[in-house]
Amino acid sequence: MKKVIKNIAQMMHQSDPRACFAIEFWDGDSIRFGSFPEVILRLKTKSCAKKIIRKGFLGFGEAYMKGDLEIEKDLLKLFRLGFAINFDEHCLHFGPKIQTLILSLLNSSTLRRAPKNISFHYDKGDEFYALYLDKTMTYSCAYFSNPDDSLEQAQLNKYEHISRKLLLKPNESLLDIGCGWGGMLIYAARKYGINGVGITLSKNQFEYANHRIEELGLQNHLKVLHKDYRQLNEKFDKIVSIGMMEHVGKKFIPTFIQKVSDLLKSGGLGLLHTIGKDAASTGDPWTFSYIFPGAYIPTLHELIKEMGKSGFSILDVENLRLHYAKTLEKWAENFEGNIEKIRKLFDETFVRQWRLFLNSTAAGFKYGNSRLFQILVSKGLDNTLPITRAHVYEE
Repeated sequence: MKKVIKNIAQMMHQSDPRACFAIEFWDGDSIRFGSFPEVILRLKTKSCAKKIIRKGFLGFGEAYMKGDLEIEKDLLKLFRLGFAINFDEHCLHFGPKIQTLILSLLNSSTLRRAPKNISFHYDKGDEFYALYLDKTMTYSCAYFSNPDDSLEQAQLNKYEHISRKLLLKPNESLLDIGCGWGGMLIYAARKYGINGVGITLSKNQFEYANHRIEELGLQNHLKVLHKDYRQLNEKFDKIVSIGMMEHVGKKFIPTFIQKVSDLLKSGGLGLLHTIGKDAASTGDPWTFSYIFPGAYIPTLHELIKEMGKSGFSILDVENLRLHYAKTLEKWAENFEGNIEKIRKLFDETFVRQWRLFLNSTAAGFKYGNSRLFQILVSKGLDNTLPITRAHVYEE
């Protein structure tokens, strides 16, 4: 076991000879690169090492949650080295790949299963999410117009960025598919005077968003429904979906894109803000098992292909990869700042699970194959639209 782990460590070193890191084994043995390691991986049991070799990141995550391994200092530096050598490609055997397939089949986001998948992640209590999100309760990639923007300001920047791309105007109807805690709708109603409908399958989000809407006196302009996108039949001037496409599932990508087309008025604009990939790759069974059941990260090609089939004209594609890395780093910082409160709400296993999720996801955007795409489309051609991005970036 140690020999395989040491070989992997050597590959990490070769990928970046300047990296300073160490791996310490259960019997006191260790392998070190550099005098002052920036990260130390401590494997506490032989079975832990075996699990990592057999199951890749799935085994790594399970061992960390259980406490069979510890990571000292900078988690992101360890994940960076893992991405540099495509760690799972060296470890992942047939079993975990089959497990990924089984998970996708068992948790497929059908009308019946989708509410359970969403509730699993998003209904852990508003108190918990408030401990690491900003005051807007926005749970998606922020937009840092300036490097020193606060998390809250960056989320408001994101809403403004999207609003400008959609060319929002007073009294237009806006549908937000997967509206979360209502942040985009509230921003668009207060700043641009739209009339909006949001949908979510999270009961927590549904109740919170409607309460917030009433609190702000926007109930005549906004409403949030506890409903699946497949159950809608209205027509809207503009449609936005922020961080929901990841929950649709590979099987239902054509269904989702076609439904958006059906709901959007002719000539209307739609914006899809979603995690994606440049090219297809093996799914992550740890994340799909413990964080986001039923999730699937689409490639840009899969999305664009279906948009073309559904009568959309693709106007603009923007990649906000590093914005999401920074967002996640700020969430992780807030999470650690409230760690004792979170530990009291849940337990140590949950703390480790969420710490790994936030940091590994940040590393995926910074060093791996995760992307954040904003895709702007129109329902058919519209020759009156601006032909530059000047309206998006003007002061």
